[in-house]
Amino acid sequence: MSEKRQHDSAAPDAAGDSRRRFLFKLGIALNVVAASLVGVPIIGFILSSLRTRAWQAWIPLGPVDSFDVGKTRLAQYVNPFTAPWDGETANIPCWVRRTDGDEFQIFAVNCTHLGCPVRWFADSGLFMCPCHGGVYYEDGKVASGPPPRELYRYEYRLRSGQVEVRGGQIPTLASPV
Repeated sequence: MSEKRQHDSAAPDAAGDSRRRFLFKLGIALNVVAASLVGVPIIGFILSSLRTRAWQAWIPLGPVDSFDVGKTRLAQYVNPFTAPWDGETANIPCWVRRTDGDEFQIFAVNCTHLGCPVRWFADSGLFMCPCHGGVYYEDGKVASGPPPRELYRYEYRLRSGQVEVRGGQIPTLASPV
């Protein structure tokens, strides 16, 4: 009879051990899932600096002759890295200023303060932001207001009589001046 009591008392321990083992493994699995959910975006952020040019391409804005010397006008290109459902947001506007002959300045339309679209006023020769009163000179430098830096500039090149802009990635405060 004493053997039967020992056997009975060992049975709950075996069940407790298997339950404890199961919960321990479940806890490890949940920790692995949680670490993956947190770790993947962090690794993506760290590795994103390695692909800065991967999301850019040369896009034609139009013939060189369509931009008058000394004038600033709004141009638009289609972002090459879009999905079919992007719709109107795939069209990226930019300000193009032809300074002399084959020299251009191409600015993003976004104010460097909070990203509102700036407007060009030819009579005063200024870009103005309607949101918080940021003002830029025609060369994109800050004239007044809260913007922390001059307007973002796009790289450009002239190829086969066309003005091409390097577009695709939206400029940010981390972008070079």
